[in-house]
This record gives sequence, C-alpha cells and structure tokens, in this order.
Amino acid sequence: MTEKKDFTSVILLIILALIWGTSFILIKKGLVVFSPGEVASLRVVSAAFFVLPFAITKLKGLTKKDFGKLMLSGMVGILIPSFLFSFAQTRIDSSVAGVMNSLTPIWTMIIGAALFTQRFRGLAVVGTLIGFGGTLVLIMANAENSLGKFSGYSLFVVAATFLYGCNLNLIKFKIEHLRSLTITTVSVMLIGPIALIYLLGFTEFVPKLTSVEGGWKAFGFVVLLGLMSTAVATVLFNKLVKTNSPLFASSVTYLIPIVAVMWGVLDGERLYLGHYIGMIAIIGGVYLANRKR
Repeated sequence: MTEKKDFTSVILLIILALIWGTSFILIKKGLVVFSPGEVASLRVVSAAFFVLPFAITKLKGLTKKDFGKLMLSGMVGILIPSFLFSFAQTRIDSSVAGVMNSLTPIWTMIIGAALFTQRFRGLAVVGTLIGFGGTLVLIMANAENSLGKFSGYSLFVVAATFLYGCNLNLIKFKIEHLRSLTITTVSVMLIGPIALIYLLGFTEFVPKLTSVEGGWKAFGFVVLLGLMSTAVATVLFNKLVKTNSPLFASSVTYLIPIVAVMWGVLDGERLYLGHYIGMIAIIGGVYLANRKR
C-alpha cells in the first residue's frame, strides 16, 4: 500500500513539473499573435470558466473578509503575475523565465521572515545570496559568454516571483482556515470578471482571433495554459500535498526549470555559458535556502 502511495506521488510530481514547466513555452506561442495583456487576461478567463462549477460549491460559509482576502490572493498570486510573465517573455526566452521562476521559494522565505517572524537560518542567507547572484548572471548573460547589457524585462519575472511569495505567505498566515481547493477556485473565479472585461473591452483580442493568421492556434495555446497551468495543476498540487508532504511537493521547484529549458531548446532558443552558470546558481541557492537541518 505504501509503495503504491509513493508511486502515485512520484507520478503526480512528474505531471506537475511537465505542466508548469510547459507554461512558459505556451506563453511564448500565445505572444506570436496576441499582446502580453491579451495572453494574460485570456489565460485567467480560461481558468475562471474551468473552475466556476467547483468554486460555486465552495461559496457557502465564506465571510466578507474571506472574499476580500481571496480577491487579494487572486490578484497577487495569479492575475498580476500573469501579466508580468507575459510582458517579460516579449524580450526574454521562455527557458530563462522558467528558471527564474525558481526564485519563488526564496521570496516566500524572505517575506515570511520579514513580516511573519519566521526563522531565517544562516544557510538560508547564503542560499538567498547565491540565488539572487545567479539571477543577476542569468539576466546579463549574452552570446559572447560574458556579462552584457542588463535586461530590464527580466525584472518583471523577479517581480512576479516576489508576488508569488507574498501570496503563499498570505495563504499560510491569513487564510489558513480555508481549504486549498476553496482558496484556488474562488480566488480564480473572483478575478475572472476583471480579466474578461479587460480582454473584451480594452484589447483587440476578437479582431486578432478572427482575422490574424494563426489566431485560433495561439488561442488554443493560451486556453491550454489557463486550463492546465492555472487550474488543473493547482488541484494536482493540493492532492500531492495531501498524499505525501509539503516538503516533497515543493521539490517540483527543481524540476520545472528542466522542463522549461528542454522546451526552449526544442523551440530553437540558444543558451550560453552565462545562462547555465546562472541557472545552476539559482537552483543551488533555492536548495540551500530550503534545506532542512
């Protein structure tokens, strides 16, 4: 029975890594036709429609304060980062964005220590410094295997991971009385109308979809992104935490960059020495920062 449980957990972990690691290449494919704002809002709208039936069943018993916190969680943890990643990937490769996403656990730890009196061990400080150092190398690496011009668009990814860290601490310390599935589905449902109004009222999404070559194909990539990366993956992650442990589940952080880089290379993205040095530093820093004594 235990072996079957462990096998199921490993399979879930692999599926999660494949889904989340693929999200960056899907953003890239959506940007071929749509603007960053259109990709981000369509992603959220797709996820909102998917979770709507589940979210409705979770509304009973929620207070006004709960709705406010869940709206904030949706904005900070989903809506704004979706825009940030889309804008970032207009100038940086999907593989680089996928690796930089690994900064999330470090930001989670820093914010927890700064605002919620979480303990910050010496090894965590070293890991944090290495992780951010790797980020700096990664976003300045160029084809000459040397440090080149600073890529400002990479800061969008840094900001997104910072918001992810804020949201995880918000969930852990301010919405701890609600189930994970309730938090996910209701928060996505609440931000859905905002994304829909922006998509249909303030963008050229509909004309592009119907008249630009490849519009429906790009639409399919972004809808898949919303359904799988935002909705389905979260449900699977919750199941993984329940069947195993949060520590085991968090190890998906180390697998996502591998998948993201593989997709990027298959799509023709080129990586140089500086990129690999930065990637190793980030992942190593995350490992040290989260290592248990």
